[in-house]
Amino acid sequence: MKITRLAAPKDKKAAAALMAASDPWLKLGLRERHCLKTFSAPFRETYAARTGGELSGFVVITMCGTFRGYIQVLFVSPGYRGRGLGEELMAFAEKKIFGRAPNVFLCVSSFNKGAQRFYRRLGYQKAGLLKDFLVKGSDELLLRKTLGPLRDYSPKKRKYVKN
Repeated sequence: MKITRLAAPKDKKAAAALMAASDPWLKLGLRERHCLKTFSAPFRETYAARTGGELSGFVVITMCGTFRGYIQVLFVSPGYRGRGLGEELMAFAEKKIFGRAPNVFLCVSSFNKGAQRFYRRLGYQKAGLLKDFLVKGSDELLLRKTLGPLRDYSPKKRKYVKN
């Protein structure tokens, strides 16, 4: 498996089609057009995992704003699930994020129990609840994995410094 930037328009379209055909996006009614916007929004970094040349998964992160270090999307193609690819993509994203910020944030749908277990196993804790956030009747859980508070974090040293 190799992880590289997801840059080519045809690859972004293929990734959007995969997302739109899979839960939680399918259950939330998010169509391919909406999913495609995920890859072209400003300030997002998109990375694709390829196995044998085939798109097997991807991760989208945002490194700006209040929740700098936000994982917008983690996706593993159905044929590659259960093989550790999700953990590899998360480790890749966490390394990128923790190199520049002390927190990793993500949201998971309240109905997506398998994903909740996965993130909990990786050390994520609930930081908030976004009631009826995307669609009525479905909440989003804001999760956080942290090295500590934002204020005194030094990305260059990847540690805390006293002022």
